[in-house]
Formats: sequence, structure tokens, C-alpha cells
Amino acid sequence: MADHELEFNEQGLLPAVIQDWLDGTVLMLGYMNQEALIRTVKTGSVHFWSRSRQKLWEKGETSGHKLLVKELFIDCDRDTILVKVQAVGPTCHTGERACFFSKLSEAGLDPDKKSAEAQGGILDSVQRIIAERKAVPQSASYTTKLFEAGHDKILKKVAEEAGEVLIAAKGGKREEIVYEVADLLFHTLMVLGYHEVSLQEIYEELGRRYGKSGLRQPS
Repeated sequence: MADHELEFNEQGLLPAVIQDWLDGTVLMLGYMNQEALIRTVKTGSVHFWSRSRQKLWEKGETSGHKLLVKELFIDCDRDTILVKVQAVGPTCHTGERACFFSKLSEAGLDPDKKSAEAQGGILDSVQRIIAERKAVPQSASYTTKLFEAGHDKILKKVAEEAGEVLIAAKGGKREEIVYEVADLLFHTLMVLGYHEVSLQEIYEELGRRYGKSGLRQPS
């Protein structure tokens, strides 16, 4: 990897954004020099340059919480690296899964209040709300009413929404397909919420299947 391919800063460093390869959570930000990047690529384990200690280090070299490389990307200006990883254990030194858990708002920063809202995408956010409604019911909430209606009602809604997806797909109208699939995803998340199955478990199962043929091999 030639130096001229990347735009290192005056200290010879590139910021490296570390992202979970399954759900897109930004786990941490570190810095790499040329040697750290080369070792990361060669070993498949993320290495950084420590600006405070002025030395090369491998993430997890003492804790065992390594970051195993899945893919690396460079941004359009060639001055930032995105590393998609499989994290072995928590990434943050505090024991949290990711380093971004303090929410900043107009009221300011409350560093003692931890939030998982920065993790995952919209499906994860919806699942968190579903879990909140299960734990703390709200009378005006559709989610609460579904939980109160019971397991069979939730399953019936999944079947109904699956049927609506089929009808929308047969009709070929894009906006209807989008709307009905969104409904199906929500009610599927209700099933997961009822059984307290996390999306992370689903991501991990998909991760195990990723890149493998879905066809059964002949016996």
C-alpha cells in the first residue's frame, strides 16, 4: 500500500471509524499510521497508533476484546478509513458495547446517563420502543394495545400483513409494497419483542449465513 494512495495528516495519521459489520453501529474512533494500517490489513485485527503513548497497539491486546476486520473503505478525500468489524466483546474501555453512549441535546451533556440510541439503525430504535412499551404500558399506544391483546393477536397481525405484502407485490405498485413491508417488519418486531428476542440475535444468524449458499447440498 503506497503512501501516495492516502492523505495522512501532518502527524502521519488517519482517523479510523470502527463500525459493526452487522448492524452498522459506530463502535469507536481511533487513529492509524501507515504501520498500523498495514498490520490491520495483514493480520485481520485492528491496530491503532496511540497519540498519548506514542506507540502502536492492537485493540484487545490485553483485554482480549479484539476487532476482527471484515472490510475496509476509504472516503472520497482519501483521508479517513472506515473499518467494518466483528467485535469480540465490548469495544469501549468502560465495558459498554460502543464508545458513543452519552447523548448531547439542547439541555447539554449528561455523561452519567447512558443511552443505546446511537446504536444500530431504525429497526433497532423501533425495537427499543417496543421493549419500553412492554415494560411500561401506555394507554394510548398501539404497541401496548397489541401486547394487551396477547400473543395470538400479534401473530394474526403478522399473517395479515404478510398477506397484504403479497397483494401489494402482485399489484406492482412500489409505494404500496413499501408501506405494507414496513407494516410487516413492525409486527415481526412485535413478535421478537413478545419473546424478548433481540435484533442482534437475528443479525448474528444472518451473519453466519452471509456468503454461504442457501441451497442444500446433496447428501
